[in-house]
Amino acid sequence: MTGDRERPYVLDLDAAEADLATVGGKGASLARLAREGLPVPAGFHVTTDAYRHHVDSHGLRERIDAALADVDPDRPETAERAAERIGALFARHEPPDDLAGPIRWAYAALGDRYHPLAVRSSATAEDRAARSSAGQHDSFLGVRGEAALLAAVRDCWASLWTARAIGYRARHGGGGAGPSIAVTVQTLVAAESAGVMFTVAPVSGSSDQVVLNAAWGLGDAVTGGRVTPDALVVDKETGLVAGRRVSEKTVMSVLTLDGLRDEPVPPERRGEAVLTAEAAGELARLGVRIERLYGRGVDVEWAWADGRPYVVQARPITSRTAERPDPGGHATEVWNDSLAADRLWSSGDLGEAIPDVMTPCTRSLVEIFMAGAMAPSSLPGLRAYGVIGGRFYTDLSMAAAIAHAFGARSRLGALERDYGRLPPGMRVPRPPVSRLDVIRALAPAVLDVTRRVPLNRRRLPAFLEESPARCDALRGRFASTDDPRDLANLWRDEVLPFFTEACHMLEAAMRQDGRALTSVPRYLERRAGERDADAMLSGLRHPRQRLAALGPVTGLARVARGELDAGAYLQEWGHRSPHEFEVSTPRPAEDPAWLDRQVEAVRASARASGEDATDLSRRQLDTARAAWDRFRSRRPRRVGAARRRVGRYARAVHDREAARSEVARAFWVLRAFVLRAGELTGRGEELFQLTIHEILAVLGGDDRPLERVAVRRRTYDRYRALPSYPPLIRGRFDPFAWATDPERRTDFYDATGRADRAARDREASSGGLVAVPDDGGSAAQSGVMGFPGAAGVAEGTVRVLASPEDGDLLRPGEVLVTAVTNAGWSPLFPRAAAIVTDVGGPLSHAAIVARELGIPAVVGCGDATMRLSTGDRVRVDGEHGAVDPVRDRPQDADRAREPGGTRDGAAGGATGRGRRPSTGGSPRRGATSGGRREARG
Repeated sequence: MTGDRERPYVLDLDAAEADLATVGGKGASLARLAREGLPVPAGFHVTTDAYRHHVDSHGLRERIDAALADVDPDRPETAERAAERIGALFARHEPPDDLAGPIRWAYAALGDRYHPLAVRSSATAEDRAARSSAGQHDSFLGVRGEAALLAAVRDCWASLWTARAIGYRARHGGGGAGPSIAVTVQTLVAAESAGVMFTVAPVSGSSDQVVLNAAWGLGDAVTGGRVTPDALVVDKETGLVAGRRVSEKTVMSVLTLDGLRDEPVPPERRGEAVLTAEAAGELARLGVRIERLYGRGVDVEWAWADGRPYVVQARPITSRTAERPDPGGHATEVWNDSLAADRLWSSGDLGEAIPDVMTPCTRSLVEIFMAGAMAPSSLPGLRAYGVIGGRFYTDLSMAAAIAHAFGARSRLGALERDYGRLPPGMRVPRPPVSRLDVIRALAPAVLDVTRRVPLNRRRLPAFLEESPARCDALRGRFASTDDPRDLANLWRDEVLPFFTEACHMLEAAMRQDGRALTSVPRYLERRAGERDADAMLSGLRHPRQRLAALGPVTGLARVARGELDAGAYLQEWGHRSPHEFEVSTPRPAEDPAWLDRQVEAVRASARASGEDATDLSRRQLDTARAAWDRFRSRRPRRVGAARRRVGRYARAVHDREAARSEVARAFWVLRAFVLRAGELTGRGEELFQLTIHEILAVLGGDDRPLERVAVRRRTYDRYRALPSYPPLIRGRFDPFAWATDPERRTDFYDATGRADRAARDREASSGGLVAVPDDGGSAAQSGVMGFPGAAGVAEGTVRVLASPEDGDLLRPGEVLVTAVTNAGWSPLFPRAAAIVTDVGGPLSHAAIVARELGIPAVVGCGDATMRLSTGDRVRVDGEHGAVDPVRDRPQDADRAREPGGTRDGAAGGATGRGRRPSTGGSPRRGATSGGRREARG
């Protein structure tokens, strides 16, 4: 390649002299990969000598130093002023001819004169093992033509002096005009799919698996945070997929003649897995080769095109801890409160509504929610909740201490009613705080709640009536706001007050007649029997509406019947979803195809079973009337008192569910706010990786929080790639070590080992689940026990599901078994013969909705997903909280359901037992990488 031999301004991509000082960190890494024969796109380097020659030719060095003289690392505006002055210097000077010529010749060697390119800055300070500053400088994708290439090279040089880069060097040492920069120019792969992979697990440092992220199109949409990619975990030794999460991918980056452009992903591909198992294995093997080359874990950007993978970038992972976060490098944060102390944690109760790994934005909003809706559990140092591996968990140890401090007689009994049964051997460790300490700390918050709740109870009906219109109005205000600072002011003046009010309304609803929620069922059970009591507490109409938890599922049935139009359904229920607290996730109302898919599933289920949710709801009303008639005939003088008590119960349940629905609607408003903030700042969905306070800072012109996006994106993607953690966790829990353990339990984790030993002893003594005669058997001795959720008996084949996205696997008449359900699961209920959950109590989502539909349910079993397998044949007794296995026998899968009697599901297979690690989903193929300014730099 032609160039000045003493001062080579351009080098071949695989040149032996392409080292850190000559071509920068990114360039040196690519050169090393190319020399080893790895599949790196063709290209060349514009060296650091070229940059220095450009600076010296135009006399820029002294003027750069002068611009930097007033930079104060604690005053971001000084870096902004310096960046503007230096940027103007570069903009006025073209590369000299003795630089431009070799660059043009190298470009001509790659292909035709409009060959698409990726032009990436490569600073000498980036991609180092000790500390990386990658992401500080600019890169450009989709560059075509000589003039555009020379302009992109000059802009990469200038990006050495952006405000972000100046501030970073000022804070870490390295000011002045001394730093240098190279540029790497490569063919831009027209990728079918692309993503990032990591060869080391964060936190634990486990080196047994490769974590992959994948999305359709070029990788710019993934690294820029504009799409939520699929996440996969691949075992290094076998190359097999050990875990997979398929995301809803709504946008893809594509290469056009004018550069890169975002386009909608075709609806049929949005929920499709990007990578086949074979492609994932091939990528993982490629990652292992690169890891061996570097001798340490690596972060690899990859692309897939024409049936083969390409390596776009590769860097050593510089840090695995939160103590040394590298704003633009490869550190990962630790989102794990279980590491701080010995506690017992549960994902039940609020974990029903917040089942996902939370983005930092969602986590910060949940903290505001907890302070407003659960004030006495949200004080610093006494928080009865936390985050484990990014997921929401309740600290049962602290919750028990708080309950005991304020008069609860049985801490364990109260916990099990709300969160499900604890396994034998599981203990609730006590936090190191006295009852007096708790009372002193929480007394002011309790006093505030005591004063606030009565006022908000009176305000609640009006709030529930006004909330939908207020949410619509706020979303409209966002769309019409064009100034970032005005949007920030709108948050402070209107959005935060409304959100806080919604949280306070839920607080008031949850504290409304809580005694009735426990005393009324017991009152009816003593006087009418458990089955009739269950029926008498269902089908309850509130003066304002039917039960909010039931609305999404019966509404779908009405749309399928033509009784309700699609617009009206989405207006009323389009905010309810399995992920309604996670603000980075679109709501059903945002997906035009969502309702069509759901309605078709309702119609298919109704054709198979002969009834839909409306039929079930109406029949349950008949069951309730018959139970009241029996009660009236036996205890005519008690009817009035029973009606009044049930009225109190109904009001409390309805107000709780209605307030929860409006809080979910408020979270949709918060999502709209962040999306608009992304539009106005030009940062798109990157902002979901910032807290709400950091987003407000960015709206105010402070870009420093954006330095954290890359680290948090990596952290978020790594946690999301793991299977869901156990609903009960005792002690220090490393989700990465747990996920790689072939003997892991999915029902609980006990760092002390006591509960695990007790479970093994129990399983050894019983031989797992033992089939019982057709006339029944003792659930306590041979089956699974939980809390009565909804009365009735059903027999059918088990279908274990990990998420509602797998709902198409549930056949009509099967027994749905899962860890926990929320509003997003409701559309599946009419298909099920019965519901069984690991987590939850009598007021959990599964119990409430199943009761209203007359579907037997057993909740809070603790280990149902461990002890039952898809294909098992079981009898579910919702009245007694028992799930018994039965011998296979011919069954009529379509037998009519009898009110309060037996529902019979689809024919089943063999009884299952023991531990089962979660497995990946069905694989498909995809590929990626690829202009515009590139986010990662």
